[in-house]
Amino acid sequence: MEILYQDEDIVVVDKPSGLLSIPGRGPEKIDSVSHRIRQMFPDCLAQPSVHRLDMDTSGLLVLALTAASHRHLSLQFQNRETDKHYLALLDGELAGEEGTITLPFRLDVENRPHQIYDEIHGKIGTTHWKKLGIENGKTRIAFHPITGRTHQLRVHSAHPKGLGIPIVDDPLYGNGDLPGKMKLHACELTFTHPTTGEKMTFTAPVPF
Repeated sequence: MEILYQDEDIVVVDKPSGLLSIPGRGPEKIDSVSHRIRQMFPDCLAQPSVHRLDMDTSGLLVLALTAASHRHLSLQFQNRETDKHYLALLDGELAGEEGTITLPFRLDVENRPHQIYDEIHGKIGTTHWKKLGIENGKTRIAFHPITGRTHQLRVHSAHPKGLGIPIVDDPLYGNGDLPGKMKLHACELTFTHPTTGEKMTFTAPVPF
């Protein structure tokens, strides 16, 4: 886990694929970005996380070191005042060039943590996408999610009503069989600093 920026209020990290954002259930799942930050900054608040990436998604996370900055950042994410961009490799060749996906989906309570398409009870997720190129039968694609639903980009990629092609090495919606291999990366994050009011943009190089 690389620290890209830190001050007395916030920390920005580049999370590797395979590392949890927050601790899971049980002592064997305590290792996470949040736990590591608490070890590195003992005076920070108990729960510094203000947003999450899936364990198998790599890339940018901002964490709060104080209660005031946590409130401020949490509201920014809640009110969609932040801006997030992702890059991914799809496990096939996509025909289209760009577009917007809008799909209703929800948690499959009998098969957690899978999300399933549901026109009646699902909540809408919206994602803009643009094809960047074809590489050895895979499609490199840029995602700009407007909403921040759980597994949104993974479902929008894999579902037939979305792009119909799963992300490479996705263990839930594609053909992945090992953790830490999925090709989905949060490459750019923009937010407002909770104390200075400065608009801040961070980028992280794509590892695939």
